[in-house]
Amino acid sequence: MIGERLVEDMTAAERERAERVDSVLPALRAAADEADATGTFPAGHVALLREAGLLGLIVPEKYGGLGGGLRDLAAATYAMGTACPSTALSYFFHNTSASRGLLPLEAIDAGLFAADEVPVVAAFAEKVLTRMAEGVWLANFASESVKTEAANITIATTATKVDGGWILDGEKSFGCATGVADYYLTSAKLDGYDTAAGIATFFVPRDAPGVSTRAPWNGLGMRATANNGIRLDNVFIPEDEALTVPGSFPKMLSQSRGSFVGNQLAIAAAYTGCAQNVYDEALAAATSRTFADTGKPVASSPVHQLLFGEMTRQLQTAYLWLRYQLAIETAEPPIKSKQDVFAQWRLGKGSVTEACFQVALGALKAGGTSAASMQGPAGRALRDLAMGLVMTFPAERGMLEVARIVTEAKANELFTTAPADPAPAAVPAETAPPAPAEAR
Repeated sequence: MIGERLVEDMTAAERERAERVDSVLPALRAAADEADATGTFPAGHVALLREAGLLGLIVPEKYGGLGGGLRDLAAATYAMGTACPSTALSYFFHNTSASRGLLPLEAIDAGLFAADEVPVVAAFAEKVLTRMAEGVWLANFASESVKTEAANITIATTATKVDGGWILDGEKSFGCATGVADYYLTSAKLDGYDTAAGIATFFVPRDAPGVSTRAPWNGLGMRATANNGIRLDNVFIPEDEALTVPGSFPKMLSQSRGSFVGNQLAIAAAYTGCAQNVYDEALAAATSRTFADTGKPVASSPVHQLLFGEMTRQLQTAYLWLRYQLAIETAEPPIKSKQDVFAQWRLGKGSVTEACFQVALGALKAGGTSAASMQGPAGRALRDLAMGLVMTFPAERGMLEVARIVTEAKANELFTTAPADPAPAAVPAETAPPAPAEAR
């Protein structure tokens, strides 16, 4: 199993689920170049993953899923990352939707909801999980271009109560599978709330009246993720397609083991798979090509020895950080406090993605001019892995947040809501900095 290169001690059940992942890799790999060139998510991949049962990979068997966990998800995104990083990233975001089902149920078990709230919360959570198990693709939309200093993600999209449901208005600037997913699992803030207690979650059908797609995203890398984002203009969502119990969102997040909503390390696994693939491609090329005068492999030259030594070091660095994070997030019973796990992730994500980018940079150098192609293994990996430097958060932000945790004993806030009438200072369009990837 490809995923065993990351998760080295798979159980028999994990290997069985990994076989399903390996079965789709040839098709993902065959479509990757064209998908990158056109910046288009291959439509056939949805049916491919659905038929393999992989849209319910981390859904418990009692809800019809495969019963996998974080180890399965990390192995899957890693394996897909070796074939098509864009598909791996889109698949990762589909699976983050499971947290909207699993974590509320854990919060119920922890006694965090009142008796009259439990049926409502449970019904929504179970709907998330059963739909995933049935093969419904869910795109998870939280991030927006509106930013506040207080938190990583600021929710400005509004939810207004009307007869029979809610009206959503706003814009989501990042979310894979725009125009591809069956539903957009969308976060919005309830009227009258100015904290994360007012964040609610809604099933927004892809073709619902008032839902539109933002302008195409001409990304540097990860171009086939369909992450244009959406606009919501007076979109009606029925009452039973929403989780609007006040306080449900922070209660849900309180049950996470550490990395954001409990599965963020799988995003770094996708980048590590990409790095491993470009490493393998570069090594194969350098060892098969020979010098015309000596007949020795190109890989035997001192400069190539130096490059591959450094690439090996960087790749192993990524594996060490990722495996340790996976171990502390899945250990039963837990061996680290939630704050320690969270802080480790903030350091680990940046360390993994920086190391992976260096692997791609080394592959570019090792291949010389012939490797400097937009769609060649090195060129595409370099662009895809550059996205890892800013996706979710850059390494520098992670280090600063850990420093605050260590020196000020201050826990990081993940989500907040935007002020009702924000009045940011005007910035001339020609001088305004581009929005970071985490805001897209």
